[in-house]
Amino acid sequence: MLTIHQKIRSGLLVMITGALLVTSCNKDPEAFAPIVPEVPTGDMLGTVLDASDNDSLYYRLVVRAGMATALNDPGHQYTMFVPNNNAMKQAINALSGGLVPLNAPDAVFSGFIQTQITPEQAFAIVNYNIIPEKVSFASFGNTFPNFQYPSLFNPAPSVSSLLRLTTFPSARNGNWVNNVPATVTDREAGNGYIHNTAALITPPQRYLWNRIDTDTDLEYLKAAILRADSATNQGGAVGNLQGLLLNIGANFTVYAPTDQAFQNILTLAITQALIAQGVPPGTAATQAAALASSPTVFQNPALFPVLTSQVVQGIVVYHVTINRSFTNNFPTTQTNVPTVLNTVIPNHPGIGLSVTMGAPFPTAATVKGAENPAPANIILNASPLLPDPLGTSDQHYLNGVLHKIDQVLIPLPL
Repeated sequence: MLTIHQKIRSGLLVMITGALLVTSCNKDPEAFAPIVPEVPTGDMLGTVLDASDNDSLYYRLVVRAGMATALNDPGHQYTMFVPNNNAMKQAINALSGGLVPLNAPDAVFSGFIQTQITPEQAFAIVNYNIIPEKVSFASFGNTFPNFQYPSLFNPAPSVSSLLRLTTFPSARNGNWVNNVPATVTDREAGNGYIHNTAALITPPQRYLWNRIDTDTDLEYLKAAILRADSATNQGGAVGNLQGLLLNIGANFTVYAPTDQAFQNILTLAITQALIAQGVPPGTAATQAAALASSPTVFQNPALFPVLTSQVVQGIVVYHVTINRSFTNNFPTTQTNVPTVLNTVIPNHPGIGLSVTMGAPFPTAATVKGAENPAPANIILNASPLLPDPLGTSDQHYLNGVLHKIDQVLIPLPL
């Protein structure tokens, strides 16, 4: 009650002080001139793209998307991420399965855009390449994790009219949009900026779980997630972790151990457990290798006392952070960041991330678990921008990013 009375007295003092100030001024409020919005001058974005020989193929995509008029509206400001003609040719060469060779005439590439890319596909790509505000590249900042900017693209309007896919531009370790280098920045138009990129940046179309569920090198991780969810997915319902990995509102990075990484750690852990039970070391190693040889190890009732759903859940969530981290945005010296496990163990040190940058792509990236003797290596893409389902690092999904790693991260002593 005393606190309430103190708050009431404090509020009265504020009111009395305000009244005294008004009385002491004793004059009419000043009249302020209305704010008049500045009218953009110069060529608008659509006109700038149309006039640029090196942006001609992307402008064909803009026209196919029905966005040319919108980009010339002086009442709206935009920032665009635009691949030049060479980048567009590489994208079309890949989309055509090599049927459109890189040395084909520009008219062939334009024809592919007009006939093989639907207006809906073009609309999705172009809108994902647009931020609805005018932002110079330096303003994107160089923090970790990099700041996310909503694009114009809504991938699921039936879920929410306010939903927008986000892009992740960054001036850290170079200039980047997601994991794609920006080659030319701050080309200013009357109503925005154009930042050219080294590749066509397309919107993600799948969820993290879709990749884990279908990748034949992530079968142990899939089995571990299902084991972790076994206490909550009764009657065939989707479990907690699987549900999060299918949630479009999530924003994760998954450090995904390969099947071999899981086999290695499970063989070691089971061997130690068998030796502790009195099994001779040689026999224990043989039995452990057999048990760990299949992802069904997580469904083996004999191992349930050790691989409980809670233990497995703790291991899985230790491989997930609550942000999207592309390797090009990692710290260049090992830096600890929290994982989902920190929501249960707040004082846990998390995982240590580090990258070695090349020109311009990363040449090495690591992630260290608290109890791992040495950091795990992120298995970098064989080609820097290799896409899903073939890529092994910086794979971008509707609800996060996935990197394959060569060790299971250990949060606590075995």
